[in-house]
Amino acid sequence: MVTDRKKDSHKTPEKQGSENRAREPNKINASTPYDFNGKNLTPYGGLLPVITMMEKLGFQSLVEETVTSKRIPRAMDLYRFVLGIVLGLYIGFARLNQLRFIARDPIVTGILKVTKLPVQSTFWRFVNALHLNVARQMLTIMRTMRERVWAAANVKLEVVTIDTDTTVHTLYGQQMGGRKSYNPKNKGKKSYQPILTFIAETREYIWGELRNGDRPSGKQIGNHVRNVCTALPPGVKQIYGRADSGFYCWEAVAAYEECHARFVISARKTSRLVEQLRQAEWKASPKTDADAECEFRYQPRGWDKEYRFVALRYEKAPEEVEAEESEQYQLFETSQYKYRVFVTDMSDPIYFVVWFYNQRAGAENLIKEANNDAGLTAHPSGRFDVNGNHFQLAMLAYNLNCWLMLFNREPQADAAELHHTTLATSRLRFLFVAAKIWRHAGRTGVSYSDHYEEKGVFQRLMDRLRRIAPRAQGYAPVMVPALR
Repeated sequence: MVTDRKKDSHKTPEKQGSENRAREPNKINASTPYDFNGKNLTPYGGLLPVITMMEKLGFQSLVEETVTSKRIPRAMDLYRFVLGIVLGLYIGFARLNQLRFIARDPIVTGILKVTKLPVQSTFWRFVNALHLNVARQMLTIMRTMRERVWAAANVKLEVVTIDTDTTVHTLYGQQMGGRKSYNPKNKGKKSYQPILTFIAETREYIWGELRNGDRPSGKQIGNHVRNVCTALPPGVKQIYGRADSGFYCWEAVAAYEECHARFVISARKTSRLVEQLRQAEWKASPKTDADAECEFRYQPRGWDKEYRFVALRYEKAPEEVEAEESEQYQLFETSQYKYRVFVTDMSDPIYFVVWFYNQRAGAENLIKEANNDAGLTAHPSGRFDVNGNHFQLAMLAYNLNCWLMLFNREPQADAAELHHTTLATSRLRFLFVAAKIWRHAGRTGVSYSDHYEEKGVFQRLMDRLRRIAPRAQGYAPVMVPALR
């Protein structure tokens, strides 16, 4: 039998499309089955960079050497209690009773090296056992961590601006130290009035304290400014200070001069200052939003010498004049004005001094971020010392975000171009990341989704953090160029 193969064979058809067809989308609806069989899953996969940074910078040894407590816990040691509270605040749980929501989270328990977090009463006994000096010890820890972060992140700022401000925390219980004082949003209610100071360039919290509801005295303000200057990294050579009228006193000015800091402080209106405004020579102010400007030398009562005062004047509309409150000053019979007055030792033009002071508004946003996102207003106890310690723990959680963002910044040398990512945004981008904890052959790892949009940025951050290494003096920088 003869077969003609050319006649009987057929050509292989060309492929009409890719063999790997696109997957159909997941179809989730009301009848989708569910179970609770998933193991070692966590929504807080972004804690890995946090604990990497803290481990590389020696946070554990720093806490163990600095924080002292007479109570010896059995559930966890002192460091793990402090770390657990700080991580809870960083995640967003401002109350100790909310830690039960992450009591069995695999990444939290893995970081703390426990199978389950202790119950709420155990945390309460630990917090109540901390003495009043722990607040100052936490500030010491943050100062040392700041120096290490600046060295490793190659931050070499020689000129910094410190913004000091107060905030009002309304109290709704019977907390010690509550006073009925300045509280414009909840008049007549007791409150705390803490003082906070931030570094404008890096948005870091540098110094502060929880205070009772009374206005700070001049001596307290002066001591605060001196502590701020002492807490700055040693590489800082020039300091600029900005503060509102709540800090208008001779003690604040003397403290700034003692620290060799240039300052701009908003002046509080007094009768003698109004006389100076009447006698001043006013001129047009084309480079500001005011109608007129002036400057003069003036020595307030109780001050050791005279200083430069600059002022802006705004003419009020007729309807504003009619509705004006009695405490406003009328300089001329024909019209009324609003004033902005500043005392400064800077010799720059008036418009620049005013512009420089206006940048202080960023500090108010940072205080708002600390209040709303870091849990600063969640005073957990009726005891003032416990609330003071919790205040510093909350600000440590706030600083963790600032330090991570210094390592996560784009390669840039100009601090003026450094953008701030708030704690709320950082949580959405880098903290609330689904992950799976796996163990194999004695090793533990973390797996993230291949759909994570920020995986490139996340990988870059982890690479930088894992390169942190101590050297003879400080830490070797892991980034170039230096931030100046």
